Amino acid sequence: MLNVLIVEDDSMARKLLEIYINESENYKLMQSIESAAMAEFYCITNKIDVILMDVCTAMDANGLEAAEKIKKNHPEIKIIIITSQPEFSFIERAKNIGVDSFWYKNANAEEIISVLDRTVAGENIYPDNTPELKLGNTSSSELTDRELEVLRELTGGEPDAVIAEKLHMSLRTVKAHIQSMRDKTGFRNRTELAVRAREIGLVINDKKPE
Repeated sequence: MLNVLIVEDDSMARKLLEIYINESENYKLMQSIESAAMAEFYCITNKIDVILMDVCTAMDANGLEAAEKIKKNHPEIKIIIITSQPEFSFIERAKNIGVDSFWYKNANAEEIISVLDRTVAGENIYPDNTPELKLGNTSSSELTDRELEVLRELTGGEPDAVIAEKLHMSLRTVKAHIQSMRDKTGFRNRTELAVRAREIGLVINDKKPE
């Protein structure tokens, strides 16, 4: 039996994951917690083989940041990120950190257990694409990576000049990306664009102020 730690702040999603693990034949639920801030502590005080971890957890703790620390100090522990957030950068960040697998919460029990089994067996399981979302008159797949980078900073309330400096772009380029997104989506202004993108979870500005 492999010991599993669940890190999930949504009570319904956490309960479902608990049921999946408790009904499985190969896994034992060691602990189920709300915040990634406590995940490393449980890895030190308990024998943990696999972690099912959300990205956005209680106490504003980021599951990707927690996963990076755990992988550095406990590389033998398998980590599977399971999130409902479609933020397009999460997959690449997870790969760079060394997260073993990544999946979305809309999966059923059989799918989650399959990802678990394959990850434990040594595979790295990642979705081919992020979920496609409707943003105004367009879909998320119609926005370029650079537009999404600008949009993420925009949702944080940054003015164009600050976005340009952060992303190493000219101010004209930033303004052009914003106008392009407004043209695609049909939103009247940058505020409407930013608010709606944040509401649907297309981009998440979780960077700490420098």
